[in-house]
Amino acid sequence: MSKTPTTIATPPGWGGILDAGEAIIWQGRPDGRFRFGWRDLVTGLFGFIFAGFALVWMVIAASAGGFFWAFGLIHFSVGAAIAVGGPVWRTYRLRHTWYTLTTRRAFIATDTLTSGRSLSAYPIAADTVLTLEGEDPASVHFASVMRRINKRDRLVPIGFEHIHDAGEVLEKLREIQKAAR
Repeated sequence: MSKTPTTIATPPGWGGILDAGEAIIWQGRPDGRFRFGWRDLVTGLFGFIFAGFALVWMVIAASAGGFFWAFGLIHFSVGAAIAVGGPVWRTYRLRHTWYTLTTRRAFIATDTLTSGRSLSAYPIAADTVLTLEGEDPASVHFASVMRRINKRDRLVPIGFEHIHDAGEVLEKLREIQKAAR
């Protein structure tokens, strides 16, 4: 016998989004703390070296006189963006993300300066592959998308990233799967 997920009151703004009989069972947000991992360290090191070479070139070009040195600013800026852009952008994106789980779907809403507002919905079916990744805060994945990264197609997981109640959310997802059978 499957357990029916406990629903919560539908907040304003969800009219026209939820299907008939669909109810919200959980809402949350990712932990928006700044994170810096090994991949960020390697990328950051490359970015700082790139920016450093540009800075040295600008100093040498400036000693020749004129404004030719200013052409190095684009390279310096790119190096600096590579060095710190990844973790800063990731933190910004997480701080502008909201999650909702209903009796049928998982929603991910974002509101960023570059992409504007977006709302993505992912159906949760009996055969949806669910994964739990990490410690507290952990991530619960329930979908994936193929993306081209570094000239290779890679399967990128989609889900509720860096949430503190990931175990409880995983259990709610499993209850939705049981109800769908």
